[in-house]
Amino acid sequence: MKSYKKVLLAYSGGLDTSIIIPWLKENYDNCEVIAVSGDVGQGTELDGLEEKALKTGASKLYVEDLTKEYIEDFIWPCLKAGAKYEGTYLLGTSHARPIIAKRLVEIAKAEGCDAICHSCTGKGNDQVRFELTFKALAPEMDVIAPWREWDIKSREEEIDYAEAHDIPLKINRETNYSKDKNVWHLSHEGLDLESPANEPNYDKILELGVSPEKAPDVPTYITIGFEKGVPVSLDGQKMGAVELVTKLNEIGGANGIGIIDIVENRLVGMKSRGVYETPGGTILYHAHEVLETITLDKETMHFKPIVAQKYADLVYNGQWFTPLREAMDAFVDATQQTVTGEVKLKLYKGNIINAGVTSFYTLYDEVTASFGEDEEYNQADAGGFINLFGLPIKVKAKLDQERAAKLNK
Repeated sequence: MKSYKKVLLAYSGGLDTSIIIPWLKENYDNCEVIAVSGDVGQGTELDGLEEKALKTGASKLYVEDLTKEYIEDFIWPCLKAGAKYEGTYLLGTSHARPIIAKRLVEIAKAEGCDAICHSCTGKGNDQVRFELTFKALAPEMDVIAPWREWDIKSREEEIDYAEAHDIPLKINRETNYSKDKNVWHLSHEGLDLESPANEPNYDKILELGVSPEKAPDVPTYITIGFEKGVPVSLDGQKMGAVELVTKLNEIGGANGIGIIDIVENRLVGMKSRGVYETPGGTILYHAHEVLETITLDKETMHFKPIVAQKYADLVYNGQWFTPLREAMDAFVDATQQTVTGEVKLKLYKGNIINAGVTSFYTLYDEVTASFGEDEEYNQADAGGFINLFGLPIKVKAKLDQERAAKLNK
């Protein structure tokens, strides 16, 4: 193996990174290991990390608060674009990786590191997301990916390694779900979830809320305000990005909102099953889509989902720092200039029900749309429109009849 003097490790304190610190020192000539944890809203998962990192061999630990930047610079662009991977997944893990990787690069350069190490497996998407960011922001930096190098083949063997090296863990073999948590979502994979035939045990799994069956028997009404596609208020009260998402997570979770059980197509070629909790995000996506129904013209509204799908693919595939994503942001931002207004929603047992939408920039004209009389729409004009719009259909039918008549002679 190549020799390194100083390696920066993307450190979460979970199973993988807990054993990587001693593994790096054992396999890379007792190199110095600097651990970096990107705080994107993991909450209590960061408790006690410094003591643990230093005890297992790191020379220092950085804990970087990236939550506000994460929401404003990575989540809001996806929300404005309407980006959902395969029409369902709200990219909770996907857009958390580039901001963490960006900070890793900045600290690695400041510390004079020879390489950056991550704990992503060779089967997952995250290895691509981290390393494409490294390539974009530090093409000269070497990357160490233990899962592509070591002899460990499973999480059970990782636990064996940890126990042999006296590394404390917060998990055990029976509750060894693979989880990823941040301010936007919580994902669950592994164990019984690996078989799509198994129904998830939500009483055992859910952490951000309750199942729809256990939600209150009365609805909860909320009103979300947007400015140029960005959510800025809840029930008339202005809120910052972190406060707003956190509050909507609480409200949505309590009402059984935002739980999905999906099989997705990973970038590396396999299908993967997981359960995702995204209560606040699900509410925001729904509200944003409702507001766009009255503020976007028909052609823009019909074209935007094409952009949304490509945008989601780019984010999912780790291509955040690319010219195409930046160019698509320019298009999306242009569409959002009039996406300002308020959306009222009713939350009830996992359902989000529209309860009203208003905007200064509305394109909905009650007079024109009314079934009553108005001076702007002459219903007689519809006859000429239908004649022209249906002309190709009429001509084909006429010619088909003439051909059929000739063939039957």
